[in-house]
Amino acid sequence: MDEEITIINENTRNEKIKNFFINNKKFLLIITLSIIITILGYFSYQAYKNSHKERISDKYNSAVIEYNNDKKSKVTSLLKEVVEDKDTTYSPLALYFLIDNNLIQDKNEINALFDILINKTSLEDEIRNLIIYKKALYNADISNEGQLLSIIKPLISSKSIWKSHALYLLAEFFYSKNEKQKAKEFFSQIIDVENANQDILKEARKRLNRDLSD
Repeated sequence: MDEEITIINENTRNEKIKNFFINNKKFLLIITLSIIITILGYFSYQAYKNSHKERISDKYNSAVIEYNNDKKSKVTSLLKEVVEDKDTTYSPLALYFLIDNNLIQDKNEINALFDILINKTSLEDEIRNLIIYKKALYNADISNEGQLLSIIKPLISSKSIWKSHALYLLAEFFYSKNEKQKAKEFFSQIIDVENANQDILKEARKRLNRDLSD
């Protein structure tokens, strides 16, 4: 008797499962197709990303080769394209190459390329912070107080590892202009930064004790 009941229950369960698939075959087909399309889309996107990055890498490497062949105009054009590609690896390298080799004289053009990296490229936070610092460093000799503070504000109001670098840059900026009280304020702030760079911390203390002591 128990065996018959078990068989009946199994048959009933199997029938319910069968009916579920029959009654919901359209819905299940849609779900299955959606999963397949999602998987194919993911792998297609990854393939596109890899291919796109490879093209940018080739463009960057071609620019370096052309620079060695003294074709600076072509190099500049290629590297600007790499920056505008907004690649997390090669776009910063391209801008640094342009600056280090003085390939663009127009400061506004360089700053526009900095802004592409800072505002439009999906960088890790500390990489973006480093680029903000490099932009401030690039502009330190040509900016007034307000302009420099505007560039570097995201760092001095953060807990970035580049905060002490930013404060030191501002302190030296004001010291070079003989605004010693402002310089002292920024050197003093470095002392209170928890993750301050040790070399910068040492230099800040040296400045305060040697040049700015009351």
